[in-house]
Amino acid sequence: MTAKVLKYHRILLKISGEGFSGSNEFGFDSKALDILADQIVELLQMGVQPAVVVGAGNFVRGAALSRQTHIHRATADQMGMLATVINAIALKDILDTKGAPTRVLSAINITSICEPFIRLRAIRHLEKGRIIILAGGTGNPFFTTDTCAALRASEIQADVLIKATKVDGVYSADPLKDPNAKIFDKLSYTDVLHQNLQIMDHSAIALCRDNNIDILVCNLMKNGTISRIIRGEIIGTLISK
Repeated sequence: MTAKVLKYHRILLKISGEGFSGSNEFGFDSKALDILADQIVELLQMGVQPAVVVGAGNFVRGAALSRQTHIHRATADQMGMLATVINAIALKDILDTKGAPTRVLSAINITSICEPFIRLRAIRHLEKGRIIILAGGTGNPFFTTDTCAALRASEIQADVLIKATKVDGVYSADPLKDPNAKIFDKLSYTDVLHQNLQIMDHSAIALCRDNNIDILVCNLMKNGTISRIIRGEIIGTLISK
């Protein structure tokens, strides 16, 4: 299948730290990593240009760490940025073993481990048929990796931002706590902001709205999800104009 018949050609995939830990509360889960890597490789095989932004919740959350300790929020966020690099190089190593050319680009300068994030370089890697993993958040404290994902999606002119979660989409309430929670098929950016739905930071939603980038919230732990989305199926919740 060529990219011409696909709905999305260049995508930004946001994977939270929980996506790496799977059924564990901390660190890595080998099964979860394999599922993620296989779906990213499938994207490349379909002719899609995949960029990945990784979180670090499987190791450290800056805001939570700062609340629980005497560590300043800026320092705690820097620790979180470093943890995203750990996740990024782990995912790259697995993708490499599967034969998928991959580069890690970081917003913080760690040249002995990965490349610095430069927008045109990132786009060039995509055009060369390489997967890019974007680490280090925005490089600044007080910004989440959701905001980073929206920023990078805007910078590389992605067609869609896919937020991978452990649930099937956006619900009216927490489905783990409320058995009557209903899943939304579609929402507008305005719906999300006005209803204060806790999907992504409002700054991330607004950035996608301003740059007309669709957001898809889905469960990436189900095999085949990504290919169905790329072919145009609405899996999970679509947030758009």
